[in-house]
Amino acid sequence: MTLKLYYHPLSSFCHKVLIALYENNTPFEPVMIDLGNAASRADLHRLWPVTKFPVLRDDAKDRTVPESSIIIEYLDLHYPGPTKLVPHDTDAANEMRLKDRFYDLHVQVPMQKIVGDRIRPADKRDPFGVEQARAALKTAIDMAEKDLAGRTWVMGDAFTLADCAAAPALFYADLVMPFTSTHKTVAAYFERLKARPSYARVLKEAEPFMQFFPRG
Repeated sequence: MTLKLYYHPLSSFCHKVLIALYENNTPFEPVMIDLGNAASRADLHRLWPVTKFPVLRDDAKDRTVPESSIIIEYLDLHYPGPTKLVPHDTDAANEMRLKDRFYDLHVQVPMQKIVGDRIRPADKRDPFGVEQARAALKTAIDMAEKDLAGRTWVMGDAFTLADCAAAPALFYADLVMPFTSTHKTVAAYFERLKARPSYARVLKEAEPFMQFFPRG
């Protein structure tokens, strides 16, 4: 198969790419990486020495593509489907990239700080850092509440790369700092995301692994 995705079913950034692949029924071979397994880790390291997933390998074009946003843009350019994930209009595409960065940097990053602290040894935890992360995450959800008002998707009527970013970011954010009772607009948008067939499939595939998510 031409495309291989090196990933893990629990990874939020892998969810982001899987949504894009499933949106357009793009054929690919999933290669699950277990970072705790030396051989599996070495496979990923050979492709991308940073040793972080997701990584897309395109054998037909002899290209290795890391980083979730770059992977989705690559797919949109070289393997387009019925869902145009990057707008044709330059200004709209730039706005979409800003929204993508917002969900990655201002929702995912503080969420991951909170989760990461849970798996640290008790004497290595960072209560102050977690407090800062919770404050940053609340600010981001407050901003999303205003930004999503009157919109079906992040960019309006069209489902884009920004929604691929928002779905896993909000899913895990709601697990660490629930927002559905306090942010009704974000909550309604989140329900639309979960009902989207592409993301519903991702969540279904992740279910067997959710037992390993540190819930506090």
